[in-house]
Amino acid sequence: MNHQHMPAIFLGHGSPMNAIEDNAYTEAWSALGRRFPNPRAIVMVSAHWMTHTTAVTAMAQPKTIHDFGGFPPALYEMQYPAPGSPALAQQVADLLTSSGVTQQVALDQAWGLDHGTWSVLAKVYPAANIPVIQLSLNMNEEAPYHFAIGQQLAQLREQGVMIMASGNVVHNLRALNPQIKAYDWARRFDDLVRDTIVAGDFDKLIAFDTLGQDARYSIPTAEHFLPLLYILGAKGTDDSTEVICHDTAMGSISMTSYIFHRA
Repeated sequence: MNHQHMPAIFLGHGSPMNAIEDNAYTEAWSALGRRFPNPRAIVMVSAHWMTHTTAVTAMAQPKTIHDFGGFPPALYEMQYPAPGSPALAQQVADLLTSSGVTQQVALDQAWGLDHGTWSVLAKVYPAANIPVIQLSLNMNEEAPYHFAIGQQLAQLREQGVMIMASGNVVHNLRALNPQIKAYDWARRFDDLVRDTIVAGDFDKLIAFDTLGQDARYSIPTAEHFLPLLYILGAKGTDDSTEVICHDTAMGSISMTSYIFHRA
């Protein structure tokens, strides 16, 4: 069966409130669902599933996880009942182990879809009828490992599988300030990452811990930045690069997002 080559997408997801609000970010996410044909399935890397091994959700019907606190009741009532895909989970596990990137991938039956996944997919594909599996962030591994996994996942795009990740290039919760759009350091680092991606200098971003003080402020912990590396790894040589939602919010959150697709 022939499948359309699917894009690789990184979405800055920001607050869980985006799941129930209409704004410039959620409209951009919705536009993606209208613009690209429905994928056969989605492999999602979320900043909110951190593990000490590499794992993939392998249940037929993943639960909707409300992994946050202090938000309106409507957010806790939201469900995203997309099916899972045990077969795709096994394919991903086989792909990563046979390639030598890792020796073991756990087939997880307990996690589900966290808000890093469903808060964006509820806007991109609101019908929740596309199979979704999540791939965990193995926090025992360094940045090159995450990029290498993305390189292996790239071949799934030819089989009609969309590779998607959600996080934030700049994510410093301790510095949040709802009164401003961006601190100078946040804007500088967000622009640096954008320019580096457009230039194709991915090695520079894999070594993000060498990028100076702006990077240290922007990435106090790595979990929101690492999903980007999977998408950089999944970029094909013939893909064009598109920047959407180039913006910051609450001083220290970047909503800038990236799409790699064939023009």
